[in-house]
Amino acid sequence: MKTYMLYLLGVIVFSNSCKKENDLMFDLELNPERLEVFGQDYISTPLYERDIAISPDGNQLIYTLGNYKQTNRSLVSIKKTGDKWGDKEILPFSGKFNDIEPFFTVDGTKLFFASNRPMDKDSTRSDYNIWYVEQENGKWNTPIPLDTLVNSPGDEFYPSVSSNGNLYFTATRTDGIGREDIYLSTFSKGKHNSPVPLDSTVNTRAYEFNAYISPDEDLLVFSSYGRLDGLGGGDLYYSRKDKTGKWGKAENLGEIVNSDKLDYCPFIDFPRNNFYFTSDRAKDPEDRIKTVPELTNEANKVLNGMGNIYRINMDKLNLNYKK
Repeated sequence: MKTYMLYLLGVIVFSNSCKKENDLMFDLELNPERLEVFGQDYISTPLYERDIAISPDGNQLIYTLGNYKQTNRSLVSIKKTGDKWGDKEILPFSGKFNDIEPFFTVDGTKLFFASNRPMDKDSTRSDYNIWYVEQENGKWNTPIPLDTLVNSPGDEFYPSVSSNGNLYFTATRTDGIGREDIYLSTFSKGKHNSPVPLDSTVNTRAYEFNAYISPDEDLLVFSSYGRLDGLGGGDLYYSRKDKTGKWGKAENLGEIVNSDKLDYCPFIDFPRNNFYFTSDRAKDPEDRIKTVPELTNEANKVLNGMGNIYRINMDKLNLNYKK
């Protein structure tokens, strides 16, 4: 009887632990008035999370999950069926190479991402390039790289695509303005054209990277490091197009989202009016750490500086933008 009771207790504990994780849901429809850690203890954990993308219908989210040093990074998906979210799963094409920075097209059928998987079966290449994969009947096909007009022997990062197919991404190239720049590759006749760097209203001699483009291609949110008005390790900026189609001078989004640590990887969930981004900010212990267990506990907290995803209501930002 004692053995049976211990077995039953173990089953109950295991079942409750599984139920707890599966029931630990998050609501995409909420519009937090203040900045919050998104999906704390479920999506944002002591590991390294970044680069969130939410499908237009709000039934799937994908983000990058990495180990502490980001030497292994995979794309993780969570799907919603009815009113319940499922378990976290590594996408079927991810997990072998470093895959990061997912971006859904406006119809939700195609996912762009950056990866260091070999281009054209060339095993000697380990640079990051931009790939896309199509979703049919709920299943993902084989990823396809963009051609060499976009993917160079150097790194290409953070793809973002407007509704007309124009592609924005990050690269360091000889025709750039600064140490890292945001490039535009227009889309016409079924293909992406030769990329050009955005002008000095966006790119500077410093670092500009991780640009999110709105579906209507009239709002650009990106990160920059090294500007005089920066608050620390890298800030989020925005630029809007004027009536002539030119980008206005970029402005800092301010302390409502920016910290003295790296703040980057912006994403706007327009259907639900929320702004998401990644931050390496941490919460320092209030008192001196006196023991090894205390140090271990601090290292294993969500706010350990490893990178988490944050969220806030779009209306709280100084964007002066209405969709």
